[in-house]
Amino acid sequence: MNKASLFLSVAVSLAVVFTVYAYASRTCTAESVTNDRISAEAAQPAAVPVKGKVLVVYFTSPETDGVDTSSGASRIVADGKLYGSTEYVAALISQKTGGDLFQIKTAHAYPGTHKELLDASKREIDAKARPKLTSHIQRLKDYDVIFVGFPNWWYDMPMPLYSFFDAYDFTGKTLIPFCTHAGSRFSQAEKTIAALEKGAKMQKGLAISRKNLGEAETAIQNWLQRMGFGK
Repeated sequence: MNKASLFLSVAVSLAVVFTVYAYASRTCTAESVTNDRISAEAAQPAAVPVKGKVLVVYFTSPETDGVDTSSGASRIVADGKLYGSTEYVAALISQKTGGDLFQIKTAHAYPGTHKELLDASKREIDAKARPKLTSHIQRLKDYDVIFVGFPNWWYDMPMPLYSFFDAYDFTGKTLIPFCTHAGSRFSQAEKTIAALEKGAKMQKGLAISRKNLGEAETAIQNWLQRMGFGK
């Protein structure tokens, strides 16, 4: 092979290499941009249909033995009224969304004293109990968006919530959890709800420490606005 032919062969080979490299670089860059955009979109809370009818469901069991909220009591006094901590958050969500309130009630009453309440809830969890419910949602089909709130008991939802999710099918509904806690936030509750209600459209929930209930309104307002509620 003469020098001219050799030079031409090398030049063609290099041109092919550079073409392939340029194509691969563009492809990788495009894929990276696409993946980054998808990740960014996934990180943003999806819009909730604000025109849909809202129901705010909650379970509460306020303690009555005078235990301070910073010690883990599930109550707050606001405007001279005693609320369960979750009930208080539910009332704020209802006010700001115009949603109807619904309280999950059980056939048996829970103890009002702190230690006895902890012991009773632990026995229910260990037994995988399904407490009997005495309150029932009327015309569930009328609601599009369902907020569901509860206190975190022993790193889980209270067992009445399991009874609640057993009783209703939220397929096609938007489910938005919220909880009050003493440091454990949701634990695994959000994943549990998603597993129990596979047909529902889940939104990222809000966990509020019982120690911060007095300042919870701003956090609730910001959370709701990110999902399209309010102004």
